Amino acid sequence: MTSSITPFDFDGTAVRVVTDEGGEPWFVLADLCRILGLVQPGAVARRLADDEKGVRLTHTPGGEQQMLHVNEAGMWTVILRSDSPAAEPVRRWVTHEVLPTIRRTGQYGSAPAQFDLTSMENVALVIEAAQQALARVRVLEAPAAAWESLADAAGDYSLRDAAQILDRDPAIATGQNRLARYLRTVRWLDASGTPYQRYVEQGLLCSRARHYDHPRTGERMLSTQVRVTAKGLGRLHELLGGDAPLDASMRALSVVTA
Repeated sequence: MTSSITPFDFDGTAVRVVTDEGGEPWFVLADLCRILGLVQPGAVARRLADDEKGVRLTHTPGGEQQMLHVNEAGMWTVILRSDSPAAEPVRRWVTHEVLPTIRRTGQYGSAPAQFDLTSMENVALVIEAAQQALARVRVLEAPAAAWESLADAAGDYSLRDAAQILDRDPAIATGQNRLARYLRTVRWLDASGTPYQRYVEQGLLCSRARHYDHPRTGERMLSTQVRVTAKGLGRLHELLGGDAPLDASMRALSVVTA
């Protein structure tokens, strides 16, 4: 099937988006990877579920070509599982500009099609779509409420405990050292493991004084330990592509309350 395609601009880079016959947006995977700084679209595609990607015959300046696209679900998988610092700006661009434009017009640059509500068949389709949307909202309500509860909770977590909580999500595989490397990669921590001030101010990380006895001298020593706040845990769950409700009932042993 051939689809017309329109470029959408992200900081001077074109991201081509197709709106299919059902009104669903499909993003050219190579373009999405380019703005995220991902250099191997093929490797990214292999990590996607079959229903998140597809090859479409698309008009290009060089003629019609088979191009790999991802739908909205696949687009979120690519963005949220990316370690790229560009992931957050891209996420905001998609949610604040791209998707609202598609939902407002039905497709880029086109007026929305007229929908005949005098047809009983069309009315049935509207009712079915509304029921599906309501079911989706109900599915999302519990995870959203759990995240809100967690984000407002007092206390913070060591990297070890934060990693254990995140690792309980089947979509996330992490441990203390891997989580620490990830926090350095996305520049929440500097090379020495100290939180950057902006993430402290956002309430995502904090540092706490910790006393310990020197193993050789027995002298009482003081060090600082980076901690992940409840709000930070929720944000990491999102960035790492978690798809199960964040378990707010989990109580790690070394939670520190203010």
